[in-house]
Amino acid sequence: MSVESAMYNIEPGSGRRVYLSAGSAILPFVYFLFFLVYGSLATLWASVLFRKRLTACRIHYFMLAVVILKALNLICEAEDKSYIERTGNAHGWDVLFYIFSFLKGISLFTLIVLIGTGWSFLKPYLQDREKKVLMVVIPLQLVANIAQVVIDESGPYARDWITWKQIFLLVDVICCCAVLFPIVWSIKNLREAARTDGKAAVNLMKLTLFRQYYIVVICYIYFTRVVVYALVTITSYRYIWTSVVAGELATLAFYIFTGYRFRPEVHNPYFVIDDDEEEAAAEALKLEDEFEL
Repeated sequence: MSVESAMYNIEPGSGRRVYLSAGSAILPFVYFLFFLVYGSLATLWASVLFRKRLTACRIHYFMLAVVILKALNLICEAEDKSYIERTGNAHGWDVLFYIFSFLKGISLFTLIVLIGTGWSFLKPYLQDREKKVLMVVIPLQLVANIAQVVIDESGPYARDWITWKQIFLLVDVICCCAVLFPIVWSIKNLREAARTDGKAAVNLMKLTLFRQYYIVVICYIYFTRVVVYALVTITSYRYIWTSVVAGELATLAFYIFTGYRFRPEVHNPYFVIDDDEEEAAAEALKLEDEFEL
């Protein structure tokens, strides 16, 4: 026999069928709100690049592309959830969501690697080991997105669902660990340069910046992978949307920090540091403890 089943809630007052769960009914609005935020952020960043186009590097335009992809991913997810809420079916919006989710995931991890290596604004090239990191991260992100599609489009009742869930978690952990190595390499290179090239103050500022970025990347990965998962586990089903809000707020904070700290600068730091600052930086390097991962 052929049997069709449907699960839905009845909206109080109107009596309309709502096919999203009680804790997910607000998600279309949440995703659309974050789409507006990222759209505004992309407009602001584009205006910054236009005003400082003489000092903007290729990495800055890549950062704009990442923000735009994030905004497109959010609007597709909002439409996807909206159609499911009203009809119980995504009507093809899930395909667009998966496409932009894939592009967003690859571009974000690639951006972290490129910033960690100092590409474009510190050096115009990538070393072989840095290229190898990208060659590992990009295919793994492809596998992670395939696993995510299988997980989302099926359920625990499906065959091999648990296996795909484990593959997704394993690949995600490997990607998160891999993107940290270029940042550590840049920190070590800047420490060596600060002691040898006579520009201690400039390299000390860059060293501090990359250390801050290293800490922020770790905090971002920990929050979105551990804290958000914990919220999903312990939160009541009526408030499951709070985990989505928490994850999106963490991602937004990471985007804002990255854009602010690595924004295009008009003044070359080599020309704004005097001799006293150079001597103080040299002394700080002598007293500084060794940085270890």
